[in-house]
Formats: sequence, C-alpha cells, structure tokens
Amino acid sequence: MSNLSIALINEHDLFVSPIVILELQYLYEIKRITKKASDVIADLSNRIGLEVCNKDFINIITKATNLKWTRDPFDRIIVSNAALGGDVLVTKDQAMLNNYNNSKW
Repeated sequence: MSNLSIALINEHDLFVSPIVILELQYLYEIKRITKKASDVIADLSNRIGLEVCNKDFINIITKATNLKWTRDPFDRIIVSNAALGGDVLVTKDQAMLNNYNNSKW
C-alpha cells in the first residue's frame, strides 16, 4: 500500500460502496479470496472504522450508466458511488486510476 493510501485511510472517514460486499462474496464463491464478504467487512469495520455507504442507489446506477470505460458492473458502481460526492477513491485498480480523477493510490 502506498504512503498516500495509508495517509488517506488514517486521516479520513472510510466508506465502501455496498456493491463491494457483493463483489467480495462473488470472489469468495469462486475461491479467489478465503473469507466471506461479511467477515471481511466486519474485520475492516473493527480495525479501521470502515462503514458501508448509504448513498441513494438509483443515483449511483444512473451515474454508472454514463461510464463507458469499463464493462465491469462492479467497477462502474464503485466509481459512481465515489463520484456522486466527489469523494476520493482509494484503489490500486489501474483502470479506475486512469478514468476517475479523484482516485488515489
């Protein structure tokens, strides 16, 4: 993890798009990760104060329909969730870094 990412995590409230829960569960089911989504989110909540964002889902989806740089629905929703509020998105994903100006790593 980069020094910038660590600083952002340590200095700000942390939120995750609800779609991340589904993506983590999907990764667990196909054996790409070893912990269930609920366990990952609970652990991060306890360790770093992560919260699940409660922005209006229809607004997120409406914004996601305008993102054309990826076909990945998870990425479109994650970026749209952040973009609605102009929020910083901490990510290592190069496509997100290249296409969402407020993404950081």
